[in-house]
Amino acid sequence: MAGKRLRVAVLASGRGSNLQSLLDACAAEEFPASIALVIVNIPGAKAIDRARSAGVPVAVIDHKAFASREAFDAAIDRELQAASIGVVCLAGFMRLLTPGFVRTWAGRLINIHPSLLPDFPGLDTHRRALDSGSTEHGCTVHYVIAELDAGPIIAQAKVPVMPGDDEEALAARVLAEEHRLYPQALRLIAEGKVRMVEGRVLVEGQPASGAG
Repeated sequence: MAGKRLRVAVLASGRGSNLQSLLDACAAEEFPASIALVIVNIPGAKAIDRARSAGVPVAVIDHKAFASREAFDAAIDRELQAASIGVVCLAGFMRLLTPGFVRTWAGRLINIHPSLLPDFPGLDTHRRALDSGSTEHGCTVHYVIAELDAGPIIAQAKVPVMPGDDEEALAARVLAEEHRLYPQALRLIAEGKVRMVEGRVLVEGQPASGAG
């Protein structure tokens, strides 16, 4: 069984809390994926310690050491190819990937975003949700395409926006759902129940859905 598990890489930049949720899920023998590599672009980021504590190989690729985004992405791609990676999970990876990299990994590159896409793509999602008067908020796992936070949606989780919420309180409520949703979405992919075909998400037993 172990030889059939989907080989996953996680790209992270910071504290790595979503990385940790994936590491914890993949540590279970019955989980259909294993994390074979973690790539971090910020030397000293906590995500590095999380990966090493789990016994997962880490590549620290400092984006500042490269003359262009293309050269940085090429270095990431070399590491992924060398590790025979099947799916790449972005987990708080704070770099925009080049269109060429996204094309190479199309259908094998996923991200978790702290909003109910297509609402609030980009940064500061919790503040924007509060400012808009939204009554619900949440998180989205989606396939990555060249357009920011616009790829086909795999799964979403909703949380209520409570009276008196500030950004910190709302972010904590959403983050708890992120930690549950990301491993769940990865499991579906590893089990072959979700895939991207011609820019649409196909979920076993459900009609196709388009981009967010």
